Amino acid sequence: MVTFSAPVRCPCPHSAPLALFVISCLLLALACAGCGHKAPKPPPHIALPGKKKAGSSGKIPATQRPYVVKGVTYVPIPSAKGYRERGVASWYGEPFHGRHTSNGEIYNMYGDTAAHKTLPMGTILLVRNLDNGRSSVVRINDRGPFVRERIIDLSYTKARELGVVTKGTARVEIVALEEAGERPLPSMAASPGPAPPSRPQAPAAGRTPPRPQPRKSPVPDFDRGNFFVQVGAFEHLEEARTRARGFARLGRDVVIQQYPAAGMNLYRVLVFASHSLREARKYEAHMRESGYRYTLLLAR
Repeated sequence: MVTFSAPVRCPCPHSAPLALFVISCLLLALACAGCGHKAPKPPPHIALPGKKKAGSSGKIPATQRPYVVKGVTYVPIPSAKGYRERGVASWYGEPFHGRHTSNGEIYNMYGDTAAHKTLPMGTILLVRNLDNGRSSVVRINDRGPFVRERIIDLSYTKARELGVVTKGTARVEIVALEEAGERPLPSMAASPGPAPPSRPQAPAAGRTPPRPQPRKSPVPDFDRGNFFVQVGAFEHLEEARTRARGFARLGRDVVIQQYPAAGMNLYRVLVFASHSLREARKYEAHMRESGYRYTLLLAR
């Protein structure tokens, strides 16, 4: 006997769609669980909290910013390492003596400085005159020269050492020896730092506290100082001593200064001339008339 049973119906007509929904949720949860726990990366222009973008710290010094002269844009280079260049050198003197240079120093035409259009301030250069073989070391503290084909502007003293003064220009090669970076002004470097400020006291009742008076920076006097005349530069120390003894017998104060140039050490004989620039120039002229053709006036 065959018995037919009636089909069993699901008690709830909507249970099948509900089951499919539950299964879909479970699968979605499993898929999310398989993902990594890393937070999504922000766009490149958004910095994460507590992190600084590389290169964003610190301000660019004013002397390292691009500038425009006579319609030409000059972009200072960030480093002088390995720098070498050939071109024309010139010099600048009295019209600029005592004025501010590009890095804020006071230009001294008797100093060991020079101007360059793009090298970092403080760069130490070896300058070699390609016409006569003379060499000298300078420090960059100014911008220029803004004349076509000229690559460096020398101080008067350095131009004299290199034999550039009479002609005005010369073919030179410049080589970076070191990059000293921005140096403090001479007046700041020579003076000790200020004492720490004391705690301000409250003014007495009914009294107005005095206004602080601005401090005036002393104006350097380049007409006064210790001026020497170079009367010789020798490769051997004994030769320099012989020349120095001759002037010492005349009652002159003499200094022998070791000076690096062209990969070797030279010994310069410096004779004290005067504390007055005017008198020192007279003594330099007297020495030149006496047969010392390559005398140099230096301030120490």
